[in-house]
Amino acid sequence: MRLDGKVAIVTGAGSGIGRATATLFAAEGASVVVVDLNAEAGAASVRTIEAAGGKARFVRADVSRGEDVRGFIAAAVEAFGGLDVLFNNAGTAIFKTLQETSEEEWDRVVAVNLRSVYLGIKYATPEMRKRGGGSIINTASVHGFATAPGVGAYGATKHGVIGLTKAAALELAPDKIRVNAICPGAIETPLMRANLRAVGDEAEEFRKISTTEPIGRVGRPEEIAQMALWLASDDSSFATGAPFIVDGGYLARLA
Repeated sequence: MRLDGKVAIVTGAGSGIGRATATLFAAEGASVVVVDLNAEAGAASVRTIEAAGGKARFVRADVSRGEDVRGFIAAAVEAFGGLDVLFNNAGTAIFKTLQETSEEEWDRVVAVNLRSVYLGIKYATPEMRKRGGGSIINTASVHGFATAPGVGAYGATKHGVIGLTKAAALELAPDKIRVNAICPGAIETPLMRANLRAVGDEAEEFRKISTTEPIGRVGRPEEIAQMALWLASDDSSFATGAPFIVDGGYLARLA
């Protein structure tokens, strides 16, 4: 039980990487606050955790709003007594050129992908100090290193998440709060499938993405969850300020 007695918050935990991670954290002994904007999906994640004997609570929140972030952190403290792990995982994307991207769309991607990480770090830190330390994990992307046309807003935010992770790690090291980022490659999630449909034929786009991975397939949410577990646990006690790439070798071919 690598997280026995720990309290964790996972945002975007209604599906995909977030649900897989929340489920794994609970299986490893953590009490988990499941955060999502979709109440039905978030509640389903809680039922999955509880059916397996784990402890979880759902909080509906917009991660880009400070009031909501303060609310789910307070909920963790109220329900489970404190906070040890925060996984800033919620995210969104649009597939448009910069000329096509409206100011409102740009602001929304920045708010969900980057502002939310700042808010999570800002408001989780005081509670983690009370526990003598903690682990903050941020979902970045391979797009934080090598992006592509048509995803300017997304790529910009993921570069930003990596930079913010490094800055926060340096600031919080004296408090024994570690801050790291996970940079997934192509991972099969409901969001990924929706994005493929937005681009073109879903099956054909999925086939094309799969062939770009040196490992020969796209990743699974559970594989990212395993990295998150390592970063959340004491096994990674000397790791902070780093972007951990989990991409099936995609970036290695571009380096």
